[in-house]
Amino acid sequence: MDALKTYDAFVIGDANVDLVIVGCNQLPLPGQEIFVRDMNLHVGGGAALFSITLAKLGKKLAFKGIVGTDYYGQYILEQFYQCGIDTSFIERSDRNKTGISIAINPENDRSFISYAGTNAELQVEHVAIEDLMPSHHVHLTGYKGSANHAAYMKIAQKLNQSGITVSLDVGWDDTGEWYHGIFDLMDWIDVFFMNETEVLHYTGCKTVEDSIQFIAAKRKNAVIKLGAQGAVAIIHGIVTHCPGYNVPVVDTTGAGDSFNAGYIFGFLSGMPVKDCLVYGNACGALSVGEYGGSAGTVDLPTLVEFIQERLSENIKS
Repeated sequence: MDALKTYDAFVIGDANVDLVIVGCNQLPLPGQEIFVRDMNLHVGGGAALFSITLAKLGKKLAFKGIVGTDYYGQYILEQFYQCGIDTSFIERSDRNKTGISIAINPENDRSFISYAGTNAELQVEHVAIEDLMPSHHVHLTGYKGSANHAAYMKIAQKLNQSGITVSLDVGWDDTGEWYHGIFDLMDWIDVFFMNETEVLHYTGCKTVEDSIQFIAAKRKNAVIKLGAQGAVAIIHGIVTHCPGYNVPVVDTTGAGDSFNAGYIFGFLSGMPVKDCLVYGNACGALSVGEYGGSAGTVDLPTLVEFIQERLSENIKS
């Protein structure tokens, strides 16, 4: 690491707790009580899950977010500390409680009941650029289309001009706007993450294949997560596809964030695009094997062993 750089990556975004409910096939009617197989408390939030995964892989991280002064806020700070993440940039607010999501895991799909809490207080325009200077890379979340587009353009441009690389997970647009200005923002982002549903909404294309060609023709850089089908990177017009891993799926919560961390680990380590995709897919595959967004995260030796074992299996077959 550059002697003047303290962090491999600085992450800005959401941190909350997830209460994961296992085996809930129906919600109780008024006056009823139902029993489920299990309940567990985990750290949640896309930025937090990305940070935990990347830190476990050995990268030095700092996190910028807001948690409450309550027990859940302290729980998040303790979990970050155990992973070696610098929490000195995290604010504690008594205006709201720490955010929480109840993740209901029935036999076929997931549902969420969420309270944003202190996450709603975080505004990227209030982040001090000088705090980010000791980092090689900045990962952004929380983009809300036209509502905060100007702020994201400003911070991305400043970071780019300072020689700091930037990644962004655009996330689901719950407003339904799917703001087309996002393609201008792409010009200042080194690694722009979307999943297959998000890319269809933003491009307006009918198929993922058409969306990939749309982005490639615009000479934009993007990484499209395709779930079990793997992922595609479009870098300077060159399209690279990497298939996913066939693994048992227990819970897909946080799989996309784990993928992001694996990809950025490769990116920060100077790996070719194909290898970045391999590491991303491996992190995503390991994530879905456990309940909770961070329970399946592993250290670097375990990740490399997983990749090598699967490579050997493919060669034998």
